[in-house]
This record gives sequence, structure tokens and C-alpha cells, in this order.
Amino acid sequence: MSHIHTILGAGGVIGTNLFKVLLEAKETIRLVSRSGKNIHGAESVKADARQKEDLKEALKGSAVIYLLIGIEYKTALWKRDWPIIMQNVIEVCGELRIPFIFLDNVYAYGRVSANMTEATPFNPCSEKGKLRAHIATLLLDAIRTGKVTAIIARSADFYGPHSAGASFFHRLITKNIVAGKSPQWLINAHLPHSLTYTSDIAKALYLLAKDATSFNQTWHLPTASPALTGQELALIAGSTKPVSVLHKWMLKILGIFIPVLKENIEMVYQYEQPYHLDSSKFQRKFNFTPTSYRVGISIG
Repeated sequence: MSHIHTILGAGGVIGTNLFKVLLEAKETIRLVSRSGKNIHGAESVKADARQKEDLKEALKGSAVIYLLIGIEYKTALWKRDWPIIMQNVIEVCGELRIPFIFLDNVYAYGRVSANMTEATPFNPCSEKGKLRAHIATLLLDAIRTGKVTAIIARSADFYGPHSAGASFFHRLITKNIVAGKSPQWLINAHLPHSLTYTSDIAKALYLLAKDATSFNQTWHLPTASPALTGQELALIAGSTKPVSVLHKWMLKILGIFIPVLKENIEMVYQYEQPYHLDSSKFQRKFNFTPTSYRVGISIG
């Protein structure tokens, strides 16, 4: 019986955190990425998930797979690559009978007036959200028909270890404070906005992988509650300056020069109203207390 835990998309934020968790648990680890970069403590395999046979060869012999692939934050690339990758993973894992966990975000929910739970329906209001709803539906259909055994695990925006390149919290607050500048926030610094600590995500993924009863379900990963506002997060991070708010019209101008901001304009609805991710289902099941914002920010 195989004991290999395979991280598909090993070089990203959560892959890096999960590798540490698996290493500490003394698991046998396989890292699959397009670079195939060798890392001490794991088997490294070079593969392109867009190529089914390439992917199949890379995943053979795995006990469980963590689908953590990160595609450059561009709608066009997401539309081109994600449906292919998801279909390939579903087909390969179905053929090889390997369970997998897909790390997803909350874009498919769209605007939500209440807390986001696992029962929140898909109602995307962005192109990226429509794409995420599409690939999640592909997986849900495959689970429903018994084609695969899988989990959809969702988190809010990242903060914490190894997230500097993928975290608005880091980009807008931490980085500016370190540089002696005013912290920034999007749209409204007085609305609560959930953030999920990257170390908690990694620990939670491992707990899900080790519990057979957690499969064929959707889980929200442990996220501290209540959510804090941009102003509160900046204060915890040590800011002595008021938060500077980036309004939508500013992002449109800045987006001309900074591509990632242009790609985020359609997502600012998440900052126009309270944004709460409810992870109580996971917390009850695993008796898990999410890292508090004060502790998470202090650790970094």
C-alpha cells in the first residue's frame, strides 16, 4: 500500500508550507512541478499537468494528491489552463484510484451578504469567479458520479509564511510599514475581511488527507473569526499611520502600469461589503482553533 503524499504544484505558497508539515510528520513526499526542482527530503518530479500522460506518470503510486497548482494571475491564462488541468487530474486520479484534495478560493460565491459557508451557492460576479465555479462544478460532478474520491478545500485570502508574493495583506500593509510608508487597503478600511493563515491551511490539508470520512465533501479551511478590518489589521501589524484607501478609480489608473492590479479590479467587490469565511464545520470536526490574527501577524 502506497504512503506517498504528492504535492501537485509544489513550488507555491501552500505547497511550501505543506511540505514542511509533511516533513515534520515523517511522511514520504513527492513534489510535482513544471521545474522539477530538487528539494532535500522529497522525491522531485518534473511534469506539466496540462499533458495527461505526463501527469499520469508523475502521479503513479501516490496515496493522496494535493492539487495546489498556481497559475499566473491572469484571467486569460486561467481560462486556457484550468479546465484542462482539472479534467486531467480528474481522469488520471479516477483511472489510478487516487484520492485528491483541491485547494480552491471563494471566487465562485460572488457577492455574499451573509457569512460564506460550505452551503453557499455559486453566484460568480467576475470572470475569474465564473472560471472557478466551472472547474469546481467539474469536480463536484465527478465526485457525485463516483468517478473520483476528492475534497474541495476553500480558504480566504492568504497571509502568513511564504505568502509575500500572493498576499494583499503583505503587499498593502506589511510591506508599506517596513518601508516607513502608510499602510494601504482596498475600497474601505472599515469593513471586516477574512484572511486565512497559510500555516493553518497546510495543517488542515494534512488533517483532511488523513481522515477518510472527510472526502467527497467541501470544507472551509480554518480561518479566525471575527474577521478584522483593514484598519484593525494595520494596527496589529504595528502601524502608527492612518490607512490610505485605494479606491476603484485609483486601481484603474494604477492598473495601466501594474498588471496585477488591473487583474484585480474585477475582484474589488470583495472589499465593498463585509467578507466573512465561516470555517466552523472544520473546526468542530477536527477540534481545531485557527491562529488568531494577532499571533499570525506577529509570527509573519
